[in-house]
Amino acid sequence: MNLITDQNKCILKNLINQLLNRCLSAQSFEWISTKSVLIEQEEGAVQLSMTFAQVSRYAPKIQLDRDAPEIEAIGSLVPGCDPSNWSVATLCRIALIMRVKDVGAELYLQKISGLFTAAEMNELVALYTALPFLEHSTQWIARCEEGIRSNIGIVLEAIMYGNPYPAAFLPEASWNQMVLKAFFTDKNVEAIIGLKERNNSVLQSTLKDYIEERVAAGRIVQPGIYTLIY
Repeated sequence: MNLITDQNKCILKNLINQLLNRCLSAQSFEWISTKSVLIEQEEGAVQLSMTFAQVSRYAPKIQLDRDAPEIEAIGSLVPGCDPSNWSVATLCRIALIMRVKDVGAELYLQKISGLFTAAEMNELVALYTALPFLEHSTQWIARCEEGIRSNIGIVLEAIMYGNPYPAAFLPEASWNQMVLKAFFTDKNVEAIIGLKERNNSVLQSTLKDYIEERVAAGRIVQPGIYTLIY
């Protein structure tokens, strides 16, 4: 099962392309358009890997325009997804990933896994942001769990904020770990999709212990935590 239907994927590709055309220079847009075609056509992953790493040379180091009409449209096609906090580089990399043809699970997983293995920090942000857009959704649970164990703040935020993948696919233990880590690292817990819907008794018990420890140590407890245990 995937989060996005095949029909919606086609619409999303067009929306992302429109948004790229809006926020890239003519030269950069031509570059990514040309590379996208090569990525669609290749059997291996040479173009994908090279282009993915080269994005930073062509994408401006800015956030997307939150008022762009495509932002809301993308969010409506992928419920829970919030592209308003994406960088232009992240959008470019998601666009490239969506050009990878799924000609078989083994080859597709190998291509995308290769990106994870070689990724630097900003590339990891794009990959974890892209989890809802990947084929074979359940095959990326372990990758998501690996990301939750990261100590890189922006990587954690890519998984936690405006990302519907964890709520849709993480097992309860991993979900609970993510929510608890969000409190530990003082993240904006309210930005986690499915927080109330996936609340559970084990998480509530763990959070109560966490509150007791914080209070005993004279530390501040985030007010939002109480909405999950009462």
